[in-house]
Amino acid sequence: MNKEFAGPLTALITASRGATITVGLLLIVAFLVPVANLLVPETSVFHVPNYAVSLLGKYLCFALLAMSVDLIWGFCGILSLGHGAFFALGGYAMGMYLMRQIGDRGVYGNAHMPDFMVFLDWHQLPWYWYGFESFAFAILMVAVVPGALAFVFGWLAFRARVTGVYFSIISQAMTFALLLAFFRNDMGFGGNNGLTDFKEILGFDLKSNVVRATLFFCSALSVLAGYLLCRFIVTSKFGRLLVAVRDAENRTRFLGYRVEYYKLLVFTVSAVLAGIAGSLYVPQVGIINPGEFSPANSIEIVIWVAVGGRGYLHGAILGAVVVNYAKTYFTGALPEVWLFMLGGLFIATTLFLPQGIVGLMAKIKKPVFVTKTPKAALTLGVGD
Repeated sequence: MNKEFAGPLTALITASRGATITVGLLLIVAFLVPVANLLVPETSVFHVPNYAVSLLGKYLCFALLAMSVDLIWGFCGILSLGHGAFFALGGYAMGMYLMRQIGDRGVYGNAHMPDFMVFLDWHQLPWYWYGFESFAFAILMVAVVPGALAFVFGWLAFRARVTGVYFSIISQAMTFALLLAFFRNDMGFGGNNGLTDFKEILGFDLKSNVVRATLFFCSALSVLAGYLLCRFIVTSKFGRLLVAVRDAENRTRFLGYRVEYYKLLVFTVSAVLAGIAGSLYVPQVGIINPGEFSPANSIEIVIWVAVGGRGYLHGAILGAVVVNYAKTYFTGALPEVWLFMLGGLFIATTLFLPQGIVGLMAKIKKPVFVTKTPKAALTLGVGD
C-alpha cells in the first residue's frame, strides 16, 4: 500500500526540478525556522526572533492564497478579483472559534458572549455562532463556508457563461458587498473592529513561543500540501482540460465537455484553499476585520501571482513572498510611495516580464525551474 502511494507522490515531486526544489525548501523552512527560534540561543546569529516567525508565517499564508488564485487564473483562465472574500471568510470562521475560547476572561466577564456583543447589548448568542466552541466544527466551517459561497457564485456565473472581465467585475462586486455587510454591527461579527483579543487555541496560550512556532510549522505544511494538491490537479487529465478551457473554451465546449462543471469544481477547490490560508493567518496576526474583504486586497493577490509567474505554482509562492517582503520593508522605509511602487511593479511586470520571475528564469539556457512536461503540454503553455 505504501509503495503504491509513494509512486504517484514521488512522481509528482520529481517530475519537475522546480517542484523538487519547492518541496525541499518548504520542508527545510518548516523545520528550520521553529528550531532556530526555540532551540538556538538569542545571542546567536542563527536565532530567528519571535516577530520574524509570525511575519514569515504570514508570508506562508499569503503564498497559499496566491497559489489558490494561480490555480484558476494560470491554468483555467478565470481571473477572480474576489478571492480576498474567501480568505476573509476562512479567517472569520477561525476567529469565531478563538473568540469562543476567551470565555469569561473578556473585559465584561461574560462566559457565553464576546465582549462586542455585550457592549452592543445583545441578549443571546446568534444561531450562526453555535458550534464554534468546537475546534473540529470551526475547521469544517473554514472549508465549507468559502467553498459553499464559491459553489453558489460559480454555479450562477459559469452556467450563464460569464467569462473574462465580466467575471472579474462581478467577483469584485461580491467581495465589496461582503465588505459592506461585515462592517454592520448588527451582522454579529464585530463590525468595523472585527474579532480580536484572542487568548488561546486548543487550550494553549497564543502568545507562547511554542504555539507561535507550531502555527508557523502548520502554515508551511499547509503550503506544501496545497502545492502538491494543485500539482496533482494541473498535471492530470483534468488539468490538461483546464488548460484547454483557458486557451479555447468554445472549442472545448464544442467537443462535448461541460465546461461549466470543470470550472465550477476548480473554482470551489481554489476557494477552500483560500479559506484555509485565512484560518492560519488569523491566529498569527491576532485580528480579523472587514478590511480583509477590501477589493484592493484581491487585486494585490493577482499582482503577487503576476510577479512570481502566472501558470507556475512555485511562481505564485515566490511572488507572494517577494512582494510582501518588499511591502514590509518599504511601508516602513518609504510608506508614502509604497502603493505607487506596487502599481509600478505590476505595470513593469506586465510590459517586461509577462511570465513573471519564474517565467524569466525558464528562458535561461539551463533553467532551474523548468517543468518536464510533454511537448504538447508546453504548446498549451503549462508551466508547472
